[in-house]
Amino acid sequence: MPSIALVTLVVRDYDEAIAFYTDALGFALVEDTDRGNGTRWVVVRPHGAAGVGGLGNAGLLLARPKNDEEEAAVGNQTGGRVGFFLHTEDFARDHARMTAAGVKFLEEPRHEPYGSVAVFEDLYGNRWDLLQPAEAAAGGSADAA
Repeated sequence: MPSIALVTLVVRDYDEAIAFYTDALGFALVEDTDRGNGTRWVVVRPHGAAGVGGLGNAGLLLARPKNDEEEAAVGNQTGGRVGFFLHTEDFARDHARMTAAGVKFLEEPRHEPYGSVAVFEDLYGNRWDLLQPAEAAAGGSADAA
């Protein structure tokens, strides 16, 4: 069956984006390959993401904009909506770690029937949910995203 391997996230700077996703969010840097002419192939993924060959899936391809239209999309790739969902098995732990790392949460944690959630922004303003699904809180299995 096909699965989503990468989603492109347009970023202003490779190195600051790598630092944010690896240091603040705890992602793994999977690849950083120079492609010449100032471009790089940069892939980050949440730790524990499972996939073919142990490489994981649901990763982010961090890409610098090539034109004014792409530059305008930095930080607003989903029109201001939450566009990315980061699942956790321990909401309190990860919320505290991310807050200490300077991640900007836009709300206090909420406990909904579907799980514990709080909206945060990445370093460019894209909105994300940090989410512990209810089945994970109840001891069920939840896939890391």
